[in-house]
Amino acid sequence: MWIPSKLTRPGRLYNAILRPRVLDILQQAPNYKLVLFRSPAGYGKTTMAAQWLADQNHVGWFSIDDSDNDSFRFINYLLQALNKATHDGCPNTVKLAEKRQFSSLRALLSDVFAELAGLQSTCYLVLDDYQLIDNEDIHEAMRFFIKHMPDSLTLVVTSRANPPLGTANLRVRDLMIEIGNELLAFDNEETTRFFNQRVADGVDETTASTLCAYVEGWPSALQLIAIQAQHQKRTLMQSAASCASFNHAHLWDYLVEEVFDLLDSETRQFLMQVSVLEMFNDELVFALTEREDALGMLESLNRYGLFIYPLEGDNNWFRFHHLFAEFLAHERQARIPQQQQHLNRQAALAWLKLNTPHQALRHARYAEDDTLMADILNQHGWRMFNRGELSTLEAAIGQISTQLLFTYPNLGLLRAWLAQSQHRYHEVGELLAEAEQAYQERNITLDIDYQGNANALLAQVAINRNDPDQAMALAELALSQLDSANYRSRIVATSVVGEVNHVVGQLDRALSMMQQTEKLARQHQVYHQALWAILQQSEILLAQGYVQAAFELLDSADKLIEDQQLHQVPLHEFALRLRAQILWCWHRLDEAEVCAHKGLRVLETQPPSKHLHSYSMLARVAISRGELDKASKYIDHIEHLLRESVYHVDWTANASLSLLLYWQAKHELTNIDEWLHQAVRPDTACNHFCQLQWRNIARAYLQLGHHDKAREALAFLRKEADRACLVTDKNRNLIVEAVLASREQEEEYAKTLLQEALTLTNQTGMVGNFLIEGEAIAPLLHQLLQQQALGALERHRAQQLLKEIASHQRSRAVHFDEDFVEKLVKHPNVPELVRTSSLTQREWQVLGLIYSGLSNEQIAQELDVAGTTIKTHIRNLYQKLNIANRKEAIVTAENLLQLMGS
Repeated sequence: MWIPSKLTRPGRLYNAILRPRVLDILQQAPNYKLVLFRSPAGYGKTTMAAQWLADQNHVGWFSIDDSDNDSFRFINYLLQALNKATHDGCPNTVKLAEKRQFSSLRALLSDVFAELAGLQSTCYLVLDDYQLIDNEDIHEAMRFFIKHMPDSLTLVVTSRANPPLGTANLRVRDLMIEIGNELLAFDNEETTRFFNQRVADGVDETTASTLCAYVEGWPSALQLIAIQAQHQKRTLMQSAASCASFNHAHLWDYLVEEVFDLLDSETRQFLMQVSVLEMFNDELVFALTEREDALGMLESLNRYGLFIYPLEGDNNWFRFHHLFAEFLAHERQARIPQQQQHLNRQAALAWLKLNTPHQALRHARYAEDDTLMADILNQHGWRMFNRGELSTLEAAIGQISTQLLFTYPNLGLLRAWLAQSQHRYHEVGELLAEAEQAYQERNITLDIDYQGNANALLAQVAINRNDPDQAMALAELALSQLDSANYRSRIVATSVVGEVNHVVGQLDRALSMMQQTEKLARQHQVYHQALWAILQQSEILLAQGYVQAAFELLDSADKLIEDQQLHQVPLHEFALRLRAQILWCWHRLDEAEVCAHKGLRVLETQPPSKHLHSYSMLARVAISRGELDKASKYIDHIEHLLRESVYHVDWTANASLSLLLYWQAKHELTNIDEWLHQAVRPDTACNHFCQLQWRNIARAYLQLGHHDKAREALAFLRKEADRACLVTDKNRNLIVEAVLASREQEEEYAKTLLQEALTLTNQTGMVGNFLIEGEAIAPLLHQLLQQQALGALERHRAQQLLKEIASHQRSRAVHFDEDFVEKLVKHPNVPELVRTSSLTQREWQVLGLIYSGLSNEQIAQELDVAGTTIKTHIRNLYQKLNIANRKEAIVTAENLLQLMGS
């Protein structure tokens, strides 16, 4: 009568992924009445329960199907499973149930409890797929069962929906463990193990992470991707790279069979309509569906496990699992295509009521309603611009017709501002001229306030083009034209006046104007302009030598970014860049590197040309550590970007510093000479970026031995830095001057310059610039310490610098760089075998890394090559040096270092 397979727990677990993080939670299960596995289809509820209970002896399993809604059938299967879990602990009740000799389910369960009164062993009763039960008599009986069952028994339920078993009460009383889809979803490590078990070529962590993020850890989707990779004979890397073109047919079939076809037509219609929204609440859903029970419907869908998630921290806001959202979009297009435009238009209007124009604009675009788009842009475009929603605005403006665009003077101006904000300065004048001609043709009068707006924009373009005189004239003209209520353009014009003063070296005036800009921008909630003003203030303070104050001001920028959600605005990268530059100068290299990598993530959606600063910093960090192999990769990026794009001197000067430091470390004088011949030579050096460019020129002359020209450039730098009170640049210049004096055997003058630089460093903390000249200044620092010529603070600073320089030199020796190897093979006491070994530079590096204690895998990561390549290098160096093993390699490296006095 009873089907044995319904009472048998799953046994095919040989390929299941072990889930320690879930199993650790389940270790406490005997202390709880109920363990609930609750998630949508395909999250491995049954597999996880079976895996957990595989080694348990006292387990009864009941696999539920639709027919089990019959009370008689359900209670018989339940008691059969319970009897098995308790090792024939309730045979009498089982017989009563089979013969229907019970008045009610409660009465029968009372007999069970009487039979199990002496139960001592820990037992588990599993009800698999409980969401299929909709019989209220059964639910009531199970609530009674949970309330009175023996303490040694734990009920285990798997369900897509929240079962009506009194779970809220159990949760409050801490009598239930709940394993939801958050825990059942695979993490990156589990995804890696999953694919390594199923795909012949395995998977690397990056690919696994990409795939895991794409499916949000949904195990069934990962399984389908693995199957597709096997059948199509594609690598997982290829699958990860083309997730968007992944064959969804199998996934859609799965969702249709396991989810969609099980719903009534009303619910299916509701889901397809709601799926036009990325996120939703009852107000939006009501606008779409005109259902007054929208909130109740959403909550019921959430309870029934339909891949719908409440958004954390937001009451009554939800979203779909993004793969389920894709599925619903597919079904919507196939089943109700005629409703698409209407739904998107209704969604746009609903978002407008919620004062969320960027979402409204997105749906208006999908609805292909140009008139609505133009209306939204006219009413809300400037607010969106001020919030940094630039890509959304550009896409919308590019989609509406020219006729609609020039119906509103606001939109022509907005289009030009968008071009400026995306660094397309050359387009701004043409766009404004085109708009003004169109307005004339339409007899639209442009008032003086419009002209003020346009002049404020052109002033910003002029300063970006490094034309401070025109920028100042246009900004002052704009301020005289603009209405006092036109806060946005007044803020921009004020900011430009501040920038011009910054560029021409009037730092106190520049700081005051930028503080005024920040105040106005905050007052009128133009937050990206407020952020710009803060960052300009930080740069000004940095130039004035108030480095700690500049660094602390960046905390204010970070808070504004966090409060106003400006994380993906390009200005966020500017904030990270400033922080990284200060950290590098303070020789806090790890933190500087983290900031540079964060900057690259912020700019992920921006053109590669915007990545120049981040790569420049990463190269400088690697050079400062002596990691020239790693630096070379960043240098290649920098050189490529400089060839492909045109940059402001601020950008090129920073990039050039990294190039020059790299070539200096590698003694590549030809590259330095070529750079010097094409280097831009600014007319003045009254700001930090022109100072940097001229200091680069002086450095290049110095490395090439053109000391007279280096001295001339440094004298110009000193004069300009004094005139503009550029304290930090003066600090940096003094170090380069000291190196020049040392090269010319003017040791006393060199020591005087270095002492002055040390004194300034008490204010700036700029130790990084000393360390990049470590080899040249170390002897001077030793002499200053021996002569007792320094004050207490300067003496402490000099001692710390010497420690860092010595540590850096030791690090380079351990890594066996070219300089070290060249000296080594020329040493008179070096063994003949070493002298004639013909080790390549890479093999020397590998020997140094072995000595440093790195494993083969770590060496491969350090040198960014394959593990098999490292094995080949190790085999070669063992043969050439007659070494048998790693231990002998370490001894050999140590002997060579001792020979060189390292």
